[in-house]
Amino acid sequence: MSIHRREVEVLRRRSLEFLEEARIALRRGSFDIACFLAEQALQLYLKSILLELVGDYPRTHSVRRLLGEVNRLLNSSELEEFIRVNRIRLSVLEDAYLMARYFVKEYSREDAEDMIKLVKETINIIDKVIGGRS
Repeated sequence: MSIHRREVEVLRRRSLEFLEEARIALRRGSFDIACFLAEQALQLYLKSILLELVGDYPRTHSVRRLLGEVNRLLNSSELEEFIRVNRIRLSVLEDAYLMARYFVKEYSREDAEDMIKLVKETINIIDKVIGGRS
C-alpha cells in the first residue's frame, strides 16, 4: 500500500471516529464538543477526498473552501445544489471550529443534532456522486 493511499485511509478513519465521538458527546449533553467534533469529522473527510482525487489538499480549516474544491473537482450539479441550499448550515458548522473552542458561545442540543446530521448528509452526497462517477 502506498503512503498516499495510507494517508487517505487514516484521514477517512479519523473522520468517522470524530463523527462517532460527536454522537457520544451529544448523548452526554456536551453540545459544544459535539459541534466541534462534527466540524472536525467533515474537515478530515473532505481532506481525505481531495487527497484521494488529486494527491493534496489546501492547508485550511475552512469546510466551505474544502467543500468548494471537492465540488470543483467532481463538477456535480447535485453537490452544487446541496451546497447552495445548505450554505448557512455549512457556515455555522465551520464557525464551530473556533467558537466551540475559544469563545463564550454555547451550542444547544438542536445545534449539535443539526451539525451531526449535516456532516452525515454531506458525506452521503459526496459518496453518492463519487460512486456515480465510476
